[in-house]
Amino acid sequence: MSKQIAKDLLKIRAVFLRPDDPFTWASGIKSPIYCDNRLVLSDHQVRTDVETGLMGVIKEVYPDAEVLMGTSTAGIAHAAIVAQMMELPMGYVRGGNKDHGRQNRIEGKLEAGQKVVVVEDLISTGGSVIEVVDALREAGAEVLGIVSIFTYGMQKSVDRLAAANVKNVSLTNLDTLIEAAVEENYIQPGDADRIRKFRDNPSDESWIGGNN
Repeated sequence: MSKQIAKDLLKIRAVFLRPDDPFTWASGIKSPIYCDNRLVLSDHQVRTDVETGLMGVIKEVYPDAEVLMGTSTAGIAHAAIVAQMMELPMGYVRGGNKDHGRQNRIEGKLEAGQKVVVVEDLISTGGSVIEVVDALREAGAEVLGIVSIFTYGMQKSVDRLAAANVKNVSLTNLDTLIEAAVEENYIQPGDADRIRKFRDNPSDESWIGGNN
């Protein structure tokens, strides 16, 4: 499944691999890869693969799940679709409290003690999804873990998730994506090494321009 999802993301150009023309993330980090999983929603077959995969992971890894909670905004649609497939309630967690009305941060019904799985589209450094987990725990939920479409597998995210005592299971990851990209001739084997070098140490820009 991991390889199929990786190929799906490449096919719909939800992932761009540009080691010779890097992207700049909001954090200022230069990256050879940009992932826009929102495009999954626009392709019926890929959307079916992803939502079926997310449901499978939840059933296998988090069989006691009672509520699905999407991250705002990219995880909301996936949480809604999978919750419908699984006949479970869902909601989502805002990036911050609303500044009007009831000033909710958590939207949807959530009762203290309910077992929750967080649905996320992408794990990079892990900071934003851990904020979601913290908000749910503060509201009294028992967070069983996270399910996500893609993870870069950066050490920073691994360490943060471990420190927060929360499990993440992703449908696919950077190593599998790189493998698929080489097989499909999206990139050359040498480019794969450069992308892995970025993942292993994002602050080291020596991979740019093919430098070693």
